Amino acid sequence: MPGDKSISHRALLFSSVAEGEVEIEGLLQAGDTLSTAGCLKGLGVRFEGDWRKLRVMGGGLEGFVEPDNVLDAGNSGTTARLLAGLLAGQPFASVLNGDASLRKRPMNRVAEPLRQMGAVMDGRREGSLLPFFIRGGKLHPISYRLPVPSAQVKSAVLLAGLFADGITEVQEKYPSRDHTERMLQHLGADISRGETSCRLKGKQKLHGDYIKVPGDISSAIFLLTAAVLAPEGELLIEEVGVNPTRIGAINVLKEMGAQIEIIHRREQSGEPMADILARGGKPLKGISIGEETIPSLVDEVPVLAVAALFARGYTEITGAGELRVKETDRLRALSLELSRLGAVVKEFPEGLVIEGGARLRGAACSSHGDHRIAMALAVAALFSEGETKIQGAESVDISFPGFFERLEEVTR
Repeated sequence: MPGDKSISHRALLFSSVAEGEVEIEGLLQAGDTLSTAGCLKGLGVRFEGDWRKLRVMGGGLEGFVEPDNVLDAGNSGTTARLLAGLLAGQPFASVLNGDASLRKRPMNRVAEPLRQMGAVMDGRREGSLLPFFIRGGKLHPISYRLPVPSAQVKSAVLLAGLFADGITEVQEKYPSRDHTERMLQHLGADISRGETSCRLKGKQKLHGDYIKVPGDISSAIFLLTAAVLAPEGELLIEEVGVNPTRIGAINVLKEMGAQIEIIHRREQSGEPMADILARGGKPLKGISIGEETIPSLVDEVPVLAVAALFARGYTEITGAGELRVKETDRLRALSLELSRLGAVVKEFPEGLVIEGGARLRGAACSSHGDHRIAMALAVAALFSEGETKIQGAESVDISFPGFFERLEEVTR
């Protein structure tokens, strides 16, 4: 699998404020992570080597230089939100922007806690949308409870907390992905964690170290879903990240009846990884996926919706309103595009109800410019009668360059 996108972003960002050189192996080289690297270069960060083994010359918390141009996050919400946390602590002004899609996505959820910490942040629509003007400086710690589970907001607050005197605390209703806490700890940060909270001591140095990026479970799940829907055969994917906050989709597929095993577990650079074995030929059943589960599979809902099309009975997805503010409104896009293939999907404000057992037929579909919608439609097309055309399929390069070539390899 390509390197984990979430971990790749964090490896680039965190190593840029570490003391000394950090070597990163297995980085994802894709549109979103290239945006992160481009922004860091604009802040004076130096890189050596190539993306297979990249060396980042960290300059410490005070190593950034004031950019002489706008910092462009492209399509990457992770870049924009996490970088805002680092910029909040810098003694200069910067402007952070993104593409047309990112400029529609909510940024106030990050800006509000950073303002509480002392940063000056302003943008369109009363400071809620990019482009953002950020003037950082002296920050003070806060105790912040997330209104909605969001690893990006949690990470932005913790990164800003590195520059604050005292303890910054973040609390959440349900656990979101914890890559930030794990990597900060790996780089030497004084951070303590509970199931739904974490506390970070500010004004401490991060130290250079080696970071191994595991394969991306959010990319692997598309191939694994295709494997369990196949009438026979098996698929083994090696060295995939199996962080407990990221394997919700695996657990859901197993609850639906899929044959999936996680084997050869080990840990590298603070992150658990393993090999994943999936077998086809076993019928699936519809289940309920509730809001407490969504944070651990928020990026995998599109392909789980596809799996539900081939399950016995109904699958209900609730508490998933966050999908409406991703690269596109994913709930709306799934309802529209799966219906084109002949599926019966009912859309609600916070989720979907999907009727299993429909006979799918090929159709002309749109990715809506969203990489995960494009890949989900490709999996559905494998098990539909006739040809399916996906407009905007090149969006897969955001997270999984070579997806269609790899899909062809495993379905020959």
